[in-house]
Amino acid sequence: MSYETLLVERDGPVLLTTVNRPKALNALNGVVLDELSSVLDEAREDRGVRTLIVTGAGDRAFVAGADISELSALTPETARAFALRGQAVFSRLEALGKPSIAAINGFALGGGCELAMACTLRLASEAATLGQPEIDLGLLPGFGGTQRLPRLVGRGRALDLLLTGRRVDAAEAERIGLVNRVVPAAALLDEARALAGNLAAKPALALRYILAAVHGGADLSFEAASHTEATLFGLVAASDDMKEGTRAFLEKRRPRFQ
Repeated sequence: MSYETLLVERDGPVLLTTVNRPKALNALNGVVLDELSSVLDEAREDRGVRTLIVTGAGDRAFVAGADISELSALTPETARAFALRGQAVFSRLEALGKPSIAAINGFALGGGCELAMACTLRLASEAATLGQPEIDLGLLPGFGGTQRLPRLVGRGRALDLLLTGRRVDAAEAERIGLVNRVVPAAALLDEARALAGNLAAKPALALRYILAAVHGGADLSFEAASHTEATLFGLVAASDDMKEGTRAFLEKRRPRFQ
């Protein structure tokens, strides 16, 4: 399937999705959101897709934010609808049931930072810059940034970034937990592909249940979340992959997960 604003490349079990609006620094607009939603449908329905990589075209930006020309025309009603639309797409990404990797190759600001935070893991090039500068437009993040950022970096650090609009470089983003790893710019996609390949080789059911336990448990009490964990642990124990994994360990060989 061809897209107007995305480049989508299938490499075995890995689906590489590139936001392709380099002249607009890959800014998010309604078309990008709709097409991302279609890609998520493809990734969810295709059992051969095991991992998703999201990045931006060119060297300057992952996604520099939402399209300001669209934002400037919003009314209170259309602004709320636009926020709900973006939240829905990013929540679907977070709840995909398959790992996703943000390969952050430049500016990840506003909606771009929110997109990266909705991914399972974040790799940043040394040249990456992240932040939520909506305050300087008289706005606040609308695609989940006020909720995901505190969960990643803590309330105090999140409020610092949200209230000041301050941008952080890749090193600081790694130090505060906003990204998982910083790599040389020239190696970013290679590192992302290697990580995606590593994840794709893991047992799919265990991956899905780990994601379900972590994301689903975030809004529960520790006791309730632990109960969910135990239930998922019981379910995965019935899988052929669990039997293969434990058998391979005892036989001192590499497992062959199906």
